[in-house]
Amino acid sequence: MKLTILAFGITRDILGTSELNLELPESARIEDLKAELARRFPAFANLSALAIAVNSQYAELDLELKELDEVALIPPVSGG
Repeated sequence: MKLTILAFGITRDILGTSELNLELPESARIEDLKAELARRFPAFANLSALAIAVNSQYAELDLELKELDEVALIPPVSGG
């Protein structure tokens, strides 16, 4: 299935782009997506905290992805 990955903050730096088109097998879950990103971009595996939203809704690791989902990778935000 085809997914659009939107990357923000440090995830954008790791992926080298703010938007990535990615194909995963049918019935893949968020945890599968994270594993694939870590395989392609080893620094991704070092992220200790990361929120993930699918179609603008925060998602859990066991959420099954669907064709053409838009997945946002949201790192923690800090500052003053």
